[in-house]
Amino acid sequence: MGRTVIVLGGGISGLAASYHLIRGPSPPKVILVEGSKRLGGWIRSVRGSDGAIFELGPRGIRPAGVLGARTLLLVSELGLESEVLPVPGNHPAAQNRFLYVGGALHPLPSGLRGLLRPSPPFSKPLFWAGLRDLMTPRGKEPDETVHSFAQRRLGPEVASLAIDSLCRGVFAGNSRELSVRSCFPSLFQAEQTHRSILLGLLLGAGQSPQLDSSLVHQARAERWSQWSLRGGLEMLPQALHNHLTSKGVTVFRGQPVCGLSLQPEGRWKVSLGDSSLEADHIISAIPAAVLSKLLPAEAAPLAHVLGTITAVSVAVVNLQYQGACLPVQGFGHLVPSSEDPTVLGVVYDSIAFPEQDGNPPGLRVTVMLGGYWLQKLEANGCELSPELFKQQAQEAVATHLGLKKQPSHCLVHLHKNCIPQYTLGHWQKLESAMQFLTTQRLPLTLAGASYEGVAVNDCIESGRQAAVAVLGTESSS
Repeated sequence: MGRTVIVLGGGISGLAASYHLIRGPSPPKVILVEGSKRLGGWIRSVRGSDGAIFELGPRGIRPAGVLGARTLLLVSELGLESEVLPVPGNHPAAQNRFLYVGGALHPLPSGLRGLLRPSPPFSKPLFWAGLRDLMTPRGKEPDETVHSFAQRRLGPEVASLAIDSLCRGVFAGNSRELSVRSCFPSLFQAEQTHRSILLGLLLGAGQSPQLDSSLVHQARAERWSQWSLRGGLEMLPQALHNHLTSKGVTVFRGQPVCGLSLQPEGRWKVSLGDSSLEADHIISAIPAAVLSKLLPAEAAPLAHVLGTITAVSVAVVNLQYQGACLPVQGFGHLVPSSEDPTVLGVVYDSIAFPEQDGNPPGLRVTVMLGGYWLQKLEANGCELSPELFKQQAQEAVATHLGLKKQPSHCLVHLHKNCIPQYTLGHWQKLESAMQFLTTQRLPLTLAGASYEGVAVNDCIESGRQAAVAVLGTESSS
């Protein structure tokens, strides 16, 4: 009798794991269990009455590197090629990004000429930060905060303005607490291998295996910076769900897992309230802290480690304006914590993807609020109401972008604990978790954003790797 694998979590990681589990020559029986009523996790697209698309979570996927190419291959395999909306390299949304500092928008310099010129808000050309990196010796610590790493290699100004903003844009987190080894492994490895970020990135490029397809080839030829799907990114998890059900995968929705227990013969019992399921192996694609509360007593050391991988909440405010235009053309802007701890950044959705503007077309922007700093508001007893977030978002776009009139459409969503925080020493937590799973021979594989990357490509890859690991153990057992 064939083995049964239960995948916990119907976000993009769990869907990708399920997809790759059933692609083998003799696939196991796969059951996907999702606690909420919908699949897709944080990827969620809403269509307005005018046809406009509002992304409540991620809004674009980067095609770069092996992981970017793998996701494009997945898109082709699912028959979504005709739905792809690319942002080519010569597009303003690919070329222009801004920082909001000192009450003004400043374009981030690009190209060699940009690095040699004075570029506010930086007091001198960024060429000097590059020179500092080339002259700075290799760090000796096994890990370091992102801020400390950037300050040591690129200087205090780049660290407190650019890198602080980058951590807020990607992780909604605090660069003084996040780990450079886990959050930006390519930068950490560049220093370790080549003693310099610049040399490492230059010399390390092009060494990875190249995947190819017509879509991957087009993305490379046109130098896409990102892409989306015509009906919103949620088309991707929807297509995965349709594919899985067509291949006989059982999908449970609205079925939160209450507990996991190991039976004497080594199989799992998955409790779902008033019913239960049995499995030979579990892939967990739910947040680490959630899994930690479900594990049995035998896995207490693992539960303890996973419980320390925390996440922050982000408020996403989608705004639409009729008859308005932006003062600049680009992808969007980030805000360093020294300027405004509440506003993480603003994305100019209509610049990158005007095809999603609706009819009549309206200007769409998305304001990201909170993250690490939301915890402080909560701790101070502030009531985190949709009205508060709407007011903060409207004030931000009025001040930053001159959008002072009332929006024609506004959506407010607070995503609780949506972005895991890879704080200093995160790599040791992962090593400890993997060591426990290996030594105890626990039939459990970890996937999802809690571990090795929060971007959509990272999550899809974590699901694929989990499936490969499970199929490998199956063939060797």
